Amino acid sequence: MRVQRTHALILLSLSVVGCTPTIVEYSPRSPRIHVVQAGETLHSIAWQHGLDTRDLVRWNGLQNPDLILVGQRLNLRLGVPSGASTPPSAPRQPPPLLLPLPAPSWGWPVQGPLVTTYGSRSGAGQGIGIGGEIGQDIRAAAPGRVVYAGDGLVGYGQLLIIEHNDTYLSAYGHNDQLIVAEGDTVQRGQVIAAMGLGPGRQPQLHFEIRRNGAPVDPLGYLSR
Repeated sequence: MRVQRTHALILLSLSVVGCTPTIVEYSPRSPRIHVVQAGETLHSIAWQHGLDTRDLVRWNGLQNPDLILVGQRLNLRLGVPSGASTPPSAPRQPPPLLLPLPAPSWGWPVQGPLVTTYGSRSGAGQGIGIGGEIGQDIRAAAPGRVVYAGDGLVGYGQLLIIEHNDTYLSAYGHNDQLIVAEGDTVQRGQVIAAMGLGPGRQPQLHFEIRRNGAPVDPLGYLSR
C-alpha cells in the first residue's frame, strides 16, 4: 500500500506549534492511552512505546492509518473502550495475521568505531552507537521507505525511521541534517543524513533495528 506523509493533521484553529512533548495519560479505570500531538505519526507513536504499528491500527479500529488527528486518543493496549480514539460508528477491523517476514540484507549505516552496544546503560540502550565525524554520511542500512523524519522523539535528536517491510524497521538518530523526507523510498547504501552530536556532545549515530515493534540487537543482523 502506498503510504503518504503520516503527520497528524493540525486543525486550522491551532496556532503555530513547536516541539510539544508527547503526552501519555494513565488512568486506573481505563487502558493506557496516548494523546496525539502535532507532528506525530502512527509510526513514531508506535516506536516510542515499543509497539507494532499494525497493533495500534487494529486496537483502535483505524480506517486509515495515515490519518490521525491532533488531540485524538489512541489506546496502547488491547481491550479498547468504545469511542476512545475513533467515532463509535466506525466499524472494527478484523485482527490481521502478523506473520513475520524475512529480514532484508543489512549493511552498516556508517563506518566508525562502536561506542555503545545494545543494552548499554550509556546511550539509549535499545540500539548501538557508532562514532565518526560531524557531517559524515549516514546511509540506509537496507532498502525501504522513510516513515518518520523529525525531532519529536525525546532522546533521539534529528531522527529517521525507515520501514523495510511489515516486520522490520530501522532508525537513525543524533543527525545533524536529514537529507531524505517522509514518504521517500531509499535504497541500501543511499545517503540519508549527516552525522550530528550524541551523548556527551560526541559525534555519533544512534542506530536501531526493530522486529514487529520490539528492539533487537543490530549486531545480530549487520554483516561483519
